[in-house]
Amino acid sequence: MAELTNVITPALDVQERRIDYYPTHDYNGYQLRPGKPYPFGTTLVPGGVNFSIFSNHATACTLVLFEKGGGTPLVEIPFPDSFRIGNVWCMIVFGLDVETLEYGYRLEGPWDPTAGQRFAPSRIILDPYAKAVGGREVWGQPPDWNDIFLQRGRLIFEDFDWEDDRPCEIPVEDLVIYEMHVRSFTADPSAGAKHPGTFAAMREKLPYLKALGINCVELMPIFEFNECENDRVSPETGERLFNYWGYSTVAFFAPKTSFAATGKFGMQVDELKTLVKELHRNGIEVILDVVFNHTAEGNEMGPTISFRGVDNQTYYMLTPEGYYYNFSGCGNTLNCNNPIVRNMVLDCLRYWVAEYHIDGFRFDLAAILGRDPWGTPMPNPPLLETLAFDPVLGKCKLIAEAWDAGGLYQVGSFPAYGRWAEWNGKFRDDWRRFLIGEPGMAGAVAQRIQGSPDLYGWNARGTTASINFITCHDGFTLYDLVAYNDKHNWANGEGGTDGGNDNHSWNCGWEGETDDPAIRELRRRQMKNAWVALMVSQGVPMVLMGDEVARTQFGNNNAYCQDNHLNWMDWSQCAQNADLLRFAQRMIAFRHAHPVFRNIAHLTNTDYAGSGYADITWHGTEAWQADWSDNSRVVAFMLDGRHAKGATQTDDMIYVIFNAYWDALHVRLPGLSHDRRWHLAVNTGMPSPRDIHPTGTEPPLDNQGSLLIGPRAAIVLVGR
Repeated sequence: MAELTNVITPALDVQERRIDYYPTHDYNGYQLRPGKPYPFGTTLVPGGVNFSIFSNHATACTLVLFEKGGGTPLVEIPFPDSFRIGNVWCMIVFGLDVETLEYGYRLEGPWDPTAGQRFAPSRIILDPYAKAVGGREVWGQPPDWNDIFLQRGRLIFEDFDWEDDRPCEIPVEDLVIYEMHVRSFTADPSAGAKHPGTFAAMREKLPYLKALGINCVELMPIFEFNECENDRVSPETGERLFNYWGYSTVAFFAPKTSFAATGKFGMQVDELKTLVKELHRNGIEVILDVVFNHTAEGNEMGPTISFRGVDNQTYYMLTPEGYYYNFSGCGNTLNCNNPIVRNMVLDCLRYWVAEYHIDGFRFDLAAILGRDPWGTPMPNPPLLETLAFDPVLGKCKLIAEAWDAGGLYQVGSFPAYGRWAEWNGKFRDDWRRFLIGEPGMAGAVAQRIQGSPDLYGWNARGTTASINFITCHDGFTLYDLVAYNDKHNWANGEGGTDGGNDNHSWNCGWEGETDDPAIRELRRRQMKNAWVALMVSQGVPMVLMGDEVARTQFGNNNAYCQDNHLNWMDWSQCAQNADLLRFAQRMIAFRHAHPVFRNIAHLTNTDYAGSGYADITWHGTEAWQADWSDNSRVVAFMLDGRHAKGATQTDDMIYVIFNAYWDALHVRLPGLSHDRRWHLAVNTGMPSPRDIHPTGTEPPLDNQGSLLIGPRAAIVLVGR
């Protein structure tokens, strides 16, 4: 082994180089000096690179440098004891060619699993703070499992020209969120993308997103993950299965290299930043789906990639016997309320906001973030509080999936600190059950229409705490919700045991595809009813990619491993289902046009504006007479536009009727004052194009006193 020697550097003009950055040591021709402990990861300094890594229990650390793609290291440089500050190993290495460099670490320490220690110095470990990762540049290409260093840290230059871009800061109540998967959006040949499945291809589809009317995309995981970690094949097709959705993070600071057309050139960072900048130019925010509840290292049988080899006891929740708590359902659980891990999460989110201009984050299985190191839910979780009050994240949207795989369900009770919103799973379930005609749902749906005051009113969190959705990546698509009674997950290779069984779906009379025109028409009507429900409810609507064109997963309600038509957007459906796409576009435009749907505070059912009407009133088949009985399948309500957004804006009167009954019903309408008349905006019981009228062109009703609403239909009226 080469020896470390002190270096005496001749004096230089102070104008040429700061004295702080003189090398003081030499190792095998590489000039070094003690580094700076903060920030962790790699930092470019004059003439060199500062490497810094934390480990509370390591006894020695070695920096391993590679040339890009090289099979053997260029050099392995042990950190001298004098380069260790507390529990941080830090060193500056001079004269490196940053653009051709890859790096990792070997950390020595005890192998004592029962005590939570799993150091493996034979493994080269990925830096937890790596800002780019090499070795996985081509999507779906199986790695060389014999490679001593599969996922390699790379250095990046923070020199992107943002041209005065900044996060959009759209008021949260004005958002319409589009949940999507970057690869799925353009991977299908029908997309006609030059570089399918990439950030660059997504930019090509910006006109489509603008025309749809959404103003926020929520991207399923784009942090570096290994899609090839799944080793099963489909029992139906023999196709290889993947970790497709990406809920298995390898590196939290690094964008997914194979999601970039330029990833093979190491330009994934700039490609993603360009996408964000273009989305912002088009008035569209970017929310990232982040997975801080577990990592890709799995349980005791999983691979050692990064955290396990750096400091297993610090980063993971462990049982007294040294096994992994599994509140994530994915083998391990990050120890998020350990101060070190908490700081890593904070550093990560600050980085994405500062360097990528991200507008917000949706936290997967966020209930885990409130558990202590032994898994007990905490009354005042320090991580959640820290994120809520952090100055860098001060304008970010923070959205919790307020449950976990360990049974902790916190919808309506997630520790919010005045900042956190929640995926409202009760909105999804209640609306699904009402729309298929289950009895006893009228009262529950009324709560959801008002922004769920039963969940978010008692603690004054307001309507924007509720992210409303009927479908998301988990579960059926909107079309499958009306075409399948049961899940059809055999292609996943898990014997049909995966995926939820509580779908609250109805196939409208036939399981799967059918040529029956009556069933097809009913399904279309039910999908439109769901669009109406989302867009007229208080709170923040979120729609699933492709629901606007009836995208199907053919009954698979857990397509997490499918890199094929089950996940991909079929762009030919834009023409085939043009009427549904038009309906979705106009319903989104209708919501944008009417601030009465976007109140921040919960409705009070009183006339606090002195208009002569309460902000919301409830009706049934008879005006002013709501039916909350178990047998009721009709919910009707009127919104007074003079109470819109807390009376800071005025709007029209809006009357909405949902008939989940299987027969048509006569409905009497409330009268209007001030020479106003009811105009027909939406009637899902009518064939296209009479099902929805462009905002501002709604025709007046011939009969202002009553109307006939068709079976399983929704009607929206505008009073002006």
